[in-house]
Amino acid sequence: MRYTAPFSALAASLLMAASAQAADTLDVDVHRISADGVGDSLGTVTLEQSDHGLLLTPSLDGLEAGIHGFHVHQNASCEPGNNDDGESVAGLSAGGHYDPEATGTHQGPYGEGHLGDLPALSVDSSGKATLAILAPRLSLDDLDGRSLMIHAGGDNYSDEPHLGGGGARVACGVVGQ
Repeated sequence: MRYTAPFSALAASLLMAASAQAADTLDVDVHRISADGVGDSLGTVTLEQSDHGLLLTPSLDGLEAGIHGFHVHQNASCEPGNNDDGESVAGLSAGGHYDPEATGTHQGPYGEGHLGDLPALSVDSSGKATLAILAPRLSLDDLDGRSLMIHAGGDNYSDEPHLGGGGARVACGVVGQ
């Protein structure tokens, strides 16, 4: 019986450490999207707070091989929306890139523009994305109530020509839900 107190203290310390670590990470389910809606799961992106910014670790399968634009979008939705011509567009309800300072410019993850500009997502020849990226200007708190968006094609992090994010929206995950 005399070992109960030290054991209980150790167990409580381990539980508190695990809880603190869990509060610094979050898994986001990512789904294929189209003009018709949200589709099958492609896997997850784990968000982890670090001393150097936000670490995003994908565990995704089923994407087209190559480099993809990857961003934090303003709204917590992956649903389609109608453009100005009334056409349904995949993931349009997510809104634009997260830009709390209203910079209105793309300058990449290390520039002074949108906070939602993330480093490009790399997908291997088998359609898997597992390479972690670091977003040095973001924290886990910034992403609550937002969405992660994966675009077809790469990202030129520029406003002209107007790519600033890559091509069509192809996959999305809502953060915090």
